[in-house]
Amino acid sequence: MIKTEHTIETKEADFHDKWAESTTVDDIHVKEAFETNASPENQQILSWMGDLKDKKILELGCGLGEASVYFAMQGANVLATDISEGMTKKALELATRHHVNLEATVVSANDISAIPDNSFDYVYAGNLLHHVDIEKCVKMLHPKLKEGGSALFWDPIAYNPIINIYRNIATEVRTEDEHPLKRSDILIIEKIYSQVEVKYFWLTSLSIFLYYFLIKRYDPNKVRYWKQILSDSEKNHSFLKITHAIDRFLFLIFPPLKFLAWNVAIKARK
Repeated sequence: MIKTEHTIETKEADFHDKWAESTTVDDIHVKEAFETNASPENQQILSWMGDLKDKKILELGCGLGEASVYFAMQGANVLATDISEGMTKKALELATRHHVNLEATVVSANDISAIPDNSFDYVYAGNLLHHVDIEKCVKMLHPKLKEGGSALFWDPIAYNPIINIYRNIATEVRTEDEHPLKRSDILIIEKIYSQVEVKYFWLTSLSIFLYYFLIKRYDPNKVRYWKQILSDSEKNHSFLKITHAIDRFLFLIFPPLKFLAWNVAIKARK
């Protein structure tokens, strides 16, 4: 059967609706997703963004709402969007728990035509691009930004063999149409935006996946390792601080290693 954009989106929405239904707000880590060594991508993105008070932010693929709620806690005006109605409802529930306001609506990242142009200081899309048509999505985002505004992404990269083994095992906590970013995808973004910065994360620090699998014996189809890292952020603080520092050094002295990283963070300025 030929997969169309519609059938892929329907599967993505159903998958994430079920994820939202199985998650309580007590299980969602907001500050841990931005302020700990468990989230170097978002720490980098925060440093790019600066003061968020009164900034207008569009989040594409808000998921459970960690980012939208965090930005609202910093004083931003946030529109949270997701293809999954269950996820947008969970994001609003999370906002209520943290006593902040945000808008949330069901929107496909493959069609954001209903969102007004020239409206946002930032568009944030965390862990989203590998679920969508990347070129189509980043082109559609461009006019939504104010002049001088930035799109901010972080996503997995395609090349690390350890992560690729994990991906082949963890089929029940991932969708089959995911496509981790390749160098060619980053080049697409660089052609569309006037200024692009790229940072890479998780090389030696990725050994925590081996710890979860070999020592803790966490079933990859029952435990989302990337969420478990947030849950364990405090006890893994020192380990991650050291290994992230090692990673930065390795990327500095031998840049090709960056393509073996797990994740990439991208700032694309209009």
